[in-house]
Amino acid sequence: MSKILPIISLLMVLAVGYFVYTKKNIQINNVLETEENIGNFTAIQNCKQLPKFLNNLKIRQPIMIDLSQKKYKGIALLHGQKLEKVLHPKIWEKYGHFSTYTLDKEGNIFLAPMPFISVKPTTFNLQKNIYKLHSSSGKLEIFMHFDDVIPSANNPYGVNALVHDCDDNTLWVSAIDETNYEEQKGFIYHIDIKSKTILQKVQTQDALSLSLVKSTQGKYLLLGAARSSGLYAYKIETIDGKQVMNEVPKKLLELTNPNEHIRKIKVKAKNKLELQSIPFSYSLIAQTVENDRVHYDVDWVQDKKKWNIIKH
Repeated sequence: MSKILPIISLLMVLAVGYFVYTKKNIQINNVLETEENIGNFTAIQNCKQLPKFLNNLKIRQPIMIDLSQKKYKGIALLHGQKLEKVLHPKIWEKYGHFSTYTLDKEGNIFLAPMPFISVKPTTFNLQKNIYKLHSSSGKLEIFMHFDDVIPSANNPYGVNALVHDCDDNTLWVSAIDETNYEEQKGFIYHIDIKSKTILQKVQTQDALSLSLVKSTQGKYLLLGAARSSGLYAYKIETIDGKQVMNEVPKKLLELTNPNEHIRKIKVKAKNKLELQSIPFSYSLIAQTVENDRVHYDVDWVQDKKKWNIIKH
């Protein structure tokens, strides 16, 4: 049986590769393809804190949360003046590998999973959860399980990206498991952290990254697409005291290389974004490795009504 498993894993990787490259122009519903803008924007006030257990361990800034999988499985916290020290209890490897994280105002770290290199019996189940590293104790556990997220051999990805919303202490979470050969069928979940309930579920394109921004036109959820090199903006409106995400996005921009997909979105300053892209093909590879990333500075030039994209 041990000789058969590597062959099965290889066949699954090849199947996923076929899934991607033979269906490059997969259908995307409800997307305005004309490139637009969201007006003048700024970074949303940051309420996020680092975990409290770091103070108990007398660990001080600078601190970097490492999900790269280059040396440490799961999550590791790098610290010290040159980030030469590592906090990585073996128990943090329990749930495998992670793709992205977000911090809340209490210092809890919420994590999205990632299939990695090869398929194991537990791989698909691990992709159905959001994970939480508790601020006070440092305990890592499953925060929320999604019965309707069903990864498969054709598409091993499930819950894929998330961002914390300081306005109402919620999470915006993407899942990309339902995309198949014929159509792209990603979903965005809006999760209330306290009650662990789904406030809204919206069908979208597949999201590789998420971020929040406020502009002169309102509040938006930014989405880096998994199927294209595009950056999209979904408006978030307050209706009856609750935040509601509009189902039709604005297409903001597209990177010139169609094989690059936006993995990280950071609002640096007024009308300025920092983007990181990776080659993404739904295959079982280390999607977080820094050497694979391309960095961009993106500015919205208001008087020219255009995006200025600089690769570096």
